[in-house]
Amino acid sequence: MVSLFESPPEELEQLGFKYIEESKVKEGLKLILRAAKGYEEAGNKEDAARLYKYLGYFLVKRVGIEKGRPSLLKAAYLYIDLIEREILKPDVDIDALDDYCTSVLEIFLTLNDQRHFKKYASEFATIYEDLGNSYEENNDVKLAIRAYESAFRYYRMIEDEEGYKRMAEKLITLYGQLAEEKVQKGDIAGAADAFYELAKYTRVIFGYDIHYIEMMDTAARNYEKASKLAYSSGDLDGTTTYLVKAQYAYMLARNFNRMKLIGLNTARMLYQVVSSHRSAGNDEMTAEKLMELAEALIGIGKTKEGIEAYKNTLNTLNKLEYKVRVRLAFLKKYAAEKTSSETLDEVELVEYHLKKKNPGKALELASKAIEEKEELEDLLRVLTEAEGYY
Repeated sequence: MVSLFESPPEELEQLGFKYIEESKVKEGLKLILRAAKGYEEAGNKEDAARLYKYLGYFLVKRVGIEKGRPSLLKAAYLYIDLIEREILKPDVDIDALDDYCTSVLEIFLTLNDQRHFKKYASEFATIYEDLGNSYEENNDVKLAIRAYESAFRYYRMIEDEEGYKRMAEKLITLYGQLAEEKVQKGDIAGAADAFYELAKYTRVIFGYDIHYIEMMDTAARNYEKASKLAYSSGDLDGTTTYLVKAQYAYMLARNFNRMKLIGLNTARMLYQVVSSHRSAGNDEMTAEKLMELAEALIGIGKTKEGIEAYKNTLNTLNKLEYKVRVRLAFLKKYAAEKTSSETLDEVELVEYHLKKKNPGKALELASKAIEEKEELEDLLRVLTEAEGYY
């Protein structure tokens, strides 16, 4: 008869999690540890690292950092092996690489190990900068942008000003090139997105000044133009999406009169669009347009109505992304009104994680940013009430 511990790691993992769900925690953790070792012995470092990381965080949460440290360190060094393997491939999977790098840094942060955190953040920044240079030499603008954005983020983590400003300058060049290409092809919405990103990196170099404002205003005008093109073709969903983007770009450009006018018109249009989708029984689009309505109302200062629209959004479809977006709306409004470059740093980090499809981390960062602002001290309570926690 085959012993349980001689079973394949897949079976051990499945049974281990089943035991934990049944509150047989000690037995479950033993099986997951055995599964992790089984994966490692079989050369499956990714699944081994995943389980060691799970074990480590589980123990940190239950009994403290020191108990979780061995498993987390094991996971970190397995991820480092995976990083070394990935960068040797002819076609690097940037998404996988970013996941591995992020896991390593989060582990060292959890362990309060600043020395290794800074060491590896610096190494990862260099890896991504080299990748970006390679992609740029091969005229692959989109991949070069993705690589440089990751390098920028890692240099920013360790406050390497020379490094992150170097990346910002490269990204300004590439987003400028991308915006020009989009305009030439008649992709006005794509050009607007590129100008929005271009503005972000312009601010890194010059601060919240006229350079940033002019670039963000250019993004806003392109979003507005995209909305008119969508409207002329009968696309009301596209029209309202671009108008909300225009509204917030004008807000960040501190063109408050234009922002308010667009916000009022967009809100009126969105009430009709929401009603149309609701009548058709399309919950997904109803929720999306309710979320846009919340954003439009918050932007023009109609907070009570905006929160009500947000509650209706979650009642229709409860998505983590919506919780991030409502917080971003308030943070952008705060940043524009205060001309706060520091708040825009926070906004852009949240947007980065949202773009990387990591809404959990984005929500954590957005909530923390709001919590730290005295003027917004009541906001989290209002939001959590709307989200049904109270």
